[in-house]
Amino acid sequence: MAIKNQIPVGILGATGMVGQRYIQLLENHPWFEVAWLAASDRSSGKTYGEAAKWRLDTPLPEHIANMTVRPADPFGAPKVIFASVDAAYARELEPLFAEAGCAVLSNSSAFRMTPNVPLVIPEVNADHLHLIEEQPSRKASGGYMVTNPNCSTIGLVMALKPIEERFGIEQIFVSTMQAVSGAGYPGVPSMDILGNVVPYIGGEEEKMEAETLKLLGRLEGHSVTPLDARITAHCNRVAVADGHTECVSIKLGDKLGRPVTPEDLLAAWAEFRPLAGKELPTAPDQPVQWAPQDDRPQPRLDRNRGNGMAATVGRLRPCGLLDWKFVVLSHNTIRGAAGATILNAELLASMGKLEQAAPPDRSGSLERKKTIETVGAIVEGVFGL
Repeated sequence: MAIKNQIPVGILGATGMVGQRYIQLLENHPWFEVAWLAASDRSSGKTYGEAAKWRLDTPLPEHIANMTVRPADPFGAPKVIFASVDAAYARELEPLFAEAGCAVLSNSSAFRMTPNVPLVIPEVNADHLHLIEEQPSRKASGGYMVTNPNCSTIGLVMALKPIEERFGIEQIFVSTMQAVSGAGYPGVPSMDILGNVVPYIGGEEEKMEAETLKLLGRLEGHSVTPLDARITAHCNRVAVADGHTECVSIKLGDKLGRPVTPEDLLAAWAEFRPLAGKELPTAPDQPVQWAPQDDRPQPRLDRNRGNGMAATVGRLRPCGLLDWKFVVLSHNTIRGAAGATILNAELLASMGKLEQAAPPDRSGSLERKKTIETVGAIVEGVFGL
């Protein structure tokens, strides 16, 4: 499909690392146009070029550099918001934007596990988007919230989905080697990470375990029933700039009715193209790509497959403890963050769900405006992480 007129979008948390990725990926986007940038009180009122220290490998677009950064206030914002703020502040800010009539596409963990908020990977569980109709803000103003998963969860679930569909999955073991960019900026101090592995990322294992089962679960009525499987995750920070590598072992179900062969698994990945024909600009043609070399995938060589939106799998072999084991790699700030949010927005646009969001209510209550002012003062500096 094609969008006749570009949809104005806003970026909440625009000066942070994920906010910068939004700007980079939306430059020349055929459907969306960045029309509004918001950040903390420290940055609002400045031009974006003054407020943000640009850290990506493409030039900061001049028209973005000259845009004025606005306060984190829905009154005056466009009706489509890409949000990436710390979870503690997202819990306050994102509902305010939804209540004001905005479609909030969030990279935050704040509402991922909320029953009536969709946690979505378009190739995996697009049907879960129906949950937006269960949100009170949708009924009141047209606004709603949609989330994408944690950066480590996305690559894992993309690799697991075609396997679970065909064969079923009963147990999942995953150990991650996660890039430092996943910690934002300035991230992990160099003296802590160079020549080192940090075997702890706060809250990461819990997110990965819970989100995976929700994503692979079934929409039943007004809620999602998680996948009936057992999962354990070990999450480690390593001295890699971009790209999360994950070693996975799985125990399969018996949907096939016979032993699963390597050829069965490779066919499941190769034939997994659930978005074929939808023509979403950011969607990779092949969402799960096979790397046949013995020493692949590797972050430096494979993280940008599918313009950073594909998951790469390799090293498929029998597992002596469960059934099969393999390695999966995905780009954590593209597929695992900004690109995932943009793809969710593209899917919603193709469904006509962005046009249905209402323009933000400019009137608002005094109490709501006071809440926004309070949160804006609290988050001083957070948006720049």
